[in-house]
Amino acid sequence: MARYTGPKTKISRKFGEPIFGADKSFEKRNYPPGQHGNTRRRGKKSEYAIQLMEKQKAKYTYGILEKQFRIIFARASQSKGVTGEVLLELCESRLDNVVYRLGIAPTRSAARQLVSHRHITLNGALVNIASCHVKPGDVIGVREKSKSLTAITHSLDRNSAVYEWLTWNSSTLEGTFVSTPQRLQIPENIKEQLIVELYSK
Repeated sequence: MARYTGPKTKISRKFGEPIFGADKSFEKRNYPPGQHGNTRRRGKKSEYAIQLMEKQKAKYTYGILEKQFRIIFARASQSKGVTGEVLLELCESRLDNVVYRLGIAPTRSAARQLVSHRHITLNGALVNIASCHVKPGDVIGVREKSKSLTAITHSLDRNSAVYEWLTWNSSTLEGTFVSTPQRLQIPENIKEQLIVELYSK
């Protein structure tokens, strides 16, 4: 799969915020990467550049490739409601993102790996497609044989995040996708309207 496997801190510095989660390296150097770092004179960005950066930020944040992102946008534009908000709601409904939000994995890339390695169940059935969309009422759990995996138990022990659209049962290691999150509930700092404007050109 053609996914970005380079240094994540470099990407975070590019966007000026830790989009992959807490990052000590970013805190030390929270300025754009490059030979001259913070001293380089940077001209004013064009409208197109700002819109493109926002789209790239969203793609990196959710770990989605360009082709997949275009498909999600097309689906959002055909849906009822505000296109930008529906776009983020669809990104949040991806299985790998839900696994991450539930705390089963510390990052979205780790969540994607757990799904592809068949450690996650959806409504009791094993799934290995990280991009499949979860619907309200669906139950996401950890496969019985995988419940003792150190990576999963360690991630759950360290997780303290609580989201209104998800419920978690720590005794069965199962979570329920109660409802599709509204834009105000999604914590990601993404200006979705800029993405809509970019694709509308």
